[in-house]
Amino acid sequence: MEKIQYSCIFFHAIILASILLVSRGVNTKENNCTQKIGSSYSKLFVFGDSYADTGNLGKLDREFTHSWYDPYGITFPGKPIGRFSNGRVLTDFVASFIGIKSPVPYKVRKAGPNVLQHGMNFAVGGSGVFDTGSFQRNLSIQIDLLKQQIDLGFYSACDLEMSVGLMAVSGNDYSYVAARDNNTSAALDYVPLVVKQMKADIKRILSLGITKLIVTNLHPLGCTPYLSRALNFTDCDALANIGVLIHNTALKNMLNQLDNTTNSRILLLDLNDPFYNIVSQVNGVRRFENARRPCCEGFTKDNYCGEQDEKGNKKYALCANRDEHFYWDDVHPTQAGWTAVSESIRPIISRFLFQ
Repeated sequence: MEKIQYSCIFFHAIILASILLVSRGVNTKENNCTQKIGSSYSKLFVFGDSYADTGNLGKLDREFTHSWYDPYGITFPGKPIGRFSNGRVLTDFVASFIGIKSPVPYKVRKAGPNVLQHGMNFAVGGSGVFDTGSFQRNLSIQIDLLKQQIDLGFYSACDLEMSVGLMAVSGNDYSYVAARDNNTSAALDYVPLVVKQMKADIKRILSLGITKLIVTNLHPLGCTPYLSRALNFTDCDALANIGVLIHNTALKNMLNQLDNTTNSRILLLDLNDPFYNIVSQVNGVRRFENARRPCCEGFTKDNYCGEQDEKGNKKYALCANRDEHFYWDDVHPTQAGWTAVSESIRPIISRFLFQ
């Protein structure tokens, strides 16, 4: 009888403990999720191209994957690891604004048990909203990969509620179409299709549960060394910048057409004005000795940063002071360049996320 009594007591104690643990577990998870949403974000999910890629482009050869070869990464982290710069890129700065480490590139997601805690970067150099002929994952496929990670259980609904998204589109669609058709007007005709697909991609990202999404507009493509070289780096290509204006206007109008609830979750991040102000060296911006000429430059217009001949001889020149150049190579800023841009965009992003 005594033995039965003790068994009953023990049985009821287990049930009570289980109820309390489950109840506390659920409440703790909900409270933690709610608490973090109200105060900060713990993850960043990134989509886009080389302006945001931190190591997703496969290491093939120098011609196709410059970012995995010297002198890329010479400032940070001290060696090439897939960033299209001498150091940090847009993703790194946005992550720092949020207060987290830069998210792991999708390519190395299996490197260890704790690499997923800050989110994931799906951006890959050379990609576009649509296919750009470089066999890189376009935006839609990048979003597919996030959905796959969610379905596999690596990110919960709570994780997504505590996350920020970054979509960086830097113009690869337009350069691809212009080169394919040998006609710059073809790129202008492509704007409505690109913006329409961006709208679908934005809606899909938000539908997955990401709380806030930062979408960049186009920087002044006509001011990149690739296009300003013909003007001896003294001015910007006006036609290219008109195309940028058309894209940016269409993008802004598209976002304004989304309903108010969705729109409050989206920040259209203006990169165009900060870039243009810096390369034009207007009053109040950080001064660069060389605002248009790249730090890493091929010996001829047909050579590229990091190029070598078959004997290993360099076919490029590297500047003496990387901090005095806004551009690293023909299209990408230096770490100092991104730092200068960050001074303009940080207050905007902080207000969007935390106020």
